[in-house]
Amino acid sequence: MTEQLLKVKVHKRQLQGDGVAVIDLVSINGMPLPAFDAGAHVDLHIEPGLVRQYSLCSAPADTQVYRLGILKDPASRGGSVKVHETLIENAEVTISVPRNLFPLAPDAQRSILVGGGIGITPMIAMAYSLQAQGKSFELHYCARSRGHCAFLDELQNAVFAGSVFTHFDDAPETRLDLASVLGQGNDGVHVYTCGPAGFMDWVIATASQQGYSDDHIHREFFQVEVDNTGGAFEVVAAASGKTVQVAEGQTILEALGTVGIKIEVSCEQGVCGTCMCDVLEGEPDHRDVYFTDEEKRANDQILVCCSRAKSKRLVLDI
Repeated sequence: MTEQLLKVKVHKRQLQGDGVAVIDLVSINGMPLPAFDAGAHVDLHIEPGLVRQYSLCSAPADTQVYRLGILKDPASRGGSVKVHETLIENAEVTISVPRNLFPLAPDAQRSILVGGGIGITPMIAMAYSLQAQGKSFELHYCARSRGHCAFLDELQNAVFAGSVFTHFDDAPETRLDLASVLGQGNDGVHVYTCGPAGFMDWVIATASQQGYSDDHIHREFFQVEVDNTGGAFEVVAAASGKTVQVAEGQTILEALGTVGIKIEVSCEQGVCGTCMCDVLEGEPDHRDVYFTDEEKRANDQILVCCSRAKSKRLVLDI
């Protein structure tokens, strides 16, 4: 399937907080942009071979603008740094149409949104959407300090400002008492979290301890460490008629490339799902954060950018 792409331009750019570029994208011809649902992201084609995913944080009802918040991270793989260098006002860039891997549950009676650092971005779009629907929610924004935060003015002046709570590590009186905020899990309440991996692990573990079922805990990772340790195994590309050995420390993606099999890829961290392949035989060793636990147990799909094999042989439908 060919990805639908859009050509847009930077209408406005502001630096907020500690190195966050808040970027408003508009269509080049002035026409409305495709509608999106809260939690969606776009693939930003920064330059040839450099594609990164960023959550939309504008109000979904506004089809004139897509707003992104992008933290300049020197430890990143180059995407955010390049964005800060090149996406100045009036610069043109190619993006995908919005895709949503982090949607709001339509049957939720109440939603608790917990964003850590730049992980606040999809939560802002969710807050706009929930407010427009007249649904009950709280938005908790956690950061090291007020000075590190982007979007504070927008949130303080939003129509849902009364549902926004900020928590800063350097202000003990504002620190988040997560267990109290979550309360005991019940069928009507859903929890959403996005942020650094350690922060999200804390939110997810606490929600589980409070009795929330896994399908009521929604998460979106934006950066994870890829673990390529493990012994060698064989991968058979059934449709291509090729077989390759995947060495220790090598990804399936890299091994397939040595025999001329190209797989579409984006995040290369098991986050976005772009490189998903069907598994015909064998047992994957899932190391992604894309699939749910139930989907992992099915063992019928794998992300080849990060996952490995528990069996000596995997047969993939590629």
